[in-house]
Amino acid sequence: MKLGIIKERKNPPDRRVVLSPSACEKMLSLYPELIIKVESSSDRFFTDEDYISKGIEVVNDVSDCDVLLGVKEVPVEYLIPNKKYFFFSHTIKKQVHNRKLLQAILLKNIEFYDHELIVNQKGQRLVAFGKYAGIVGTYNAFRTYGLKYNLFQLPKASQLQDKQMLVSELQKIKLPNIKIVLTGKGRVGKSAKEMLESIDLREVSVDEFLNKTFNEPVYTQIDVLDYNKRKDGKVMGELDFFTNPTEYKSDFMRFAKVAEMYIVCHFYGSGSPFIFTNEDAKNKNFNIKVVADISCDINGPVASTIRSSTIQNPIYGYDPITAKEVDFKNNNAIAVMAVDNLPCELPKDASEGFGQSFMENVIPAFFNNDKDGILFRARMTQNGKLTPRFNYLQDFIDGK
Repeated sequence: MKLGIIKERKNPPDRRVVLSPSACEKMLSLYPELIIKVESSSDRFFTDEDYISKGIEVVNDVSDCDVLLGVKEVPVEYLIPNKKYFFFSHTIKKQVHNRKLLQAILLKNIEFYDHELIVNQKGQRLVAFGKYAGIVGTYNAFRTYGLKYNLFQLPKASQLQDKQMLVSELQKIKLPNIKIVLTGKGRVGKSAKEMLESIDLREVSVDEFLNKTFNEPVYTQIDVLDYNKRKDGKVMGELDFFTNPTEYKSDFMRFAKVAEMYIVCHFYGSGSPFIFTNEDAKNKNFNIKVVADISCDINGPVASTIRSSTIQNPIYGYDPITAKEVDFKNNNAIAVMAVDNLPCELPKDASEGFGQSFMENVIPAFFNNDKDGILFRARMTQNGKLTPRFNYLQDFIDGK
């Protein structure tokens, strides 16, 4: 089998890659029948020379490869007909801006596998960049705080090489005695907590967070039943929340009254209550002044996230009174960090971590007849048609 690593062509350029030079070298040693070619690129964190030094062939044309691996959406004009492709297509939720991409995939008879659909039998994702979103987003939360209050200046994460360099910069700063609330305990939330622990920030219980004062900065990590409650006052379990989200309302204001910073890492499900609304933010007791929205749901559960921001300009201000964008340094403004492609700021670590998972979970399926159904579940198109699991997209493709 010939495997091709394609050049990322979406703008702004993405410096990540599915397989690092070391990952390619390891794969070739594990699968002697495998051939890997890398399409030349000046944008990747790993250079052409890095691949060549590991004995990997770098070429300008990968059209002779059977399977093509990328990260972001491939521009329609660069799709090679009759190939197998892996990348993030952002189409499974019927995202209108990528309708033409999915139409082209079918028209060009491409067998397409979406990274987002690489899951185990329980539906749990096996390859993802979420961990690195949590790492970079948490770093950016402190950078935003320092800039808003002119307390310290951290370099942009994109100027640093890896997680350890981010941690080293954070260890240099002196924080006031602020309270930080973190929502989410999944992959992203765990990595955010990992960053907080790396700088020895003290974790406190919900009760302590809400009722005590401290002579040091502290944080609490909360889950859905900490910041939501049933409208009828009944106390049920998490399963009830996920089964009946419309029966709940937000109870986040009790945290917003005492916290200065909010790090957003939770998954927002359809029908769930908004965490805080514009009306909540107008409340004179609303105390949060920095929101690092790593989840980045626009005009969704976090009222201050009115748009995504960019790596180049990661921070904007939200005026709770007008619900409009303002300078983030304004006294009344909530400073919002809502970069929607955070792992791009840590391309080395993100690529190596993603590649390790891809090597362990996906590559074997090509050589063991897909005995665990990894490829079967991730395959969206085959023979110019949607596969049965994705027939729900047909109306979307037809423009209906």
